[in-house]
Amino acid sequence: MSDIRIRTAGRAGRITLARPEALNALSPAMSIAIEEALDAWRDDPAVALVVIDAEGERAFCAGGDIADIYRNGIAGRHEAAQAFWRQEYRMNARLAQFPKPVVTLMQGFTMGGGVGVGCHAGHRIVGESVKLAMPECGIGLIPDVGGTWILGHAPGHLGEYLGLTAARMGPADAIHAGFADGHVPEADWPALIAALEETGDVGLVAAAQRDPGVSPLAGAAGEIDRHFTQPTLAAIVDSLAAADSAFAQTALETMRRNSPLSMACALQLIRDAGGLDDITQALAQEYRFTHRAQAQGDFLEGIRAQIIDKDRNPRWRHDGPATVSGDEVAAMLAPLGEDELDLGGTT
Repeated sequence: MSDIRIRTAGRAGRITLARPEALNALSPAMSIAIEEALDAWRDDPAVALVVIDAEGERAFCAGGDIADIYRNGIAGRHEAAQAFWRQEYRMNARLAQFPKPVVTLMQGFTMGGGVGVGCHAGHRIVGESVKLAMPECGIGLIPDVGGTWILGHAPGHLGEYLGLTAARMGPADAIHAGFADGHVPEADWPALIAALEETGDVGLVAAAQRDPGVSPLAGAAGEIDRHFTQPTLAAIVDSLAAADSAFAQTALETMRRNSPLSMACALQLIRDAGGLDDITQALAQEYRFTHRAQAQGDFLEGIRAQIIDKDRNPRWRHDGPATVSGDEVAAMLAPLGEDELDLGGTT
């Protein structure tokens, strides 16, 4: 298919996202193609490692292609999105558990579904242009595609901050937060890929890495922890509102634009993920929310406001964090019975 190029080159299985005009947004067909390629290469002795990259300078993958999900959702056909998320999460788990080395090279916008493709590999490389974020609460969703797993294991309370504010990370921040392993200048990528294809030696990735510089988020750790250690979403907002720093006010301004229900659920999921055993458990918990997101959450309204009508004026179900009850969060995250996502046989 023209949106993704899958082939073998030398010792490497190669996956290239090829929708630069759409910021390489991940479609259902692209997600299926990635899963099928991994299945084909898993036991192929000719493939020593997998390299995933993307065409264009602007984005590795700016997220999922959600226009069709919206059209089906407003028509009441929620099963289309539910099927997409089930398959996408299975693909995310396959990447995380793939028995051979997987190298991802991320540039430009890397968000949402792009994180699910790029940030669960064993060798995650970011270039100098990377702008990595989990902005889902702004469209009435939660950080998914395994995002809560990474956020839940970030240093201190950085995960809560990133998940609730959608703050963008450059290379040093992405490495500090646990979304990437190293920085390689983008000008060096063609030579690195060629060497990986020729040799199948993943050790070349570490040798190519360079100093990403200082992480601003690491320097802000004290302030992040002070606010985002608070026990509830409402308490976090109150703590930020009482602070007079530019950092706190910027975080507060962003959070006030997001779905209160999504943020309350994201906070719970991120904190829970820190105590889980593996990514499949986090994906299963995320699916409980996304399965319900269209009928019971703010997702369709968020897409309308941000993507369809672009009026940037979503009418959320709640006026603010204080009006989201614990019972509502529990209902969005409750087990799904026969619809529960089971990734036990992923690998």
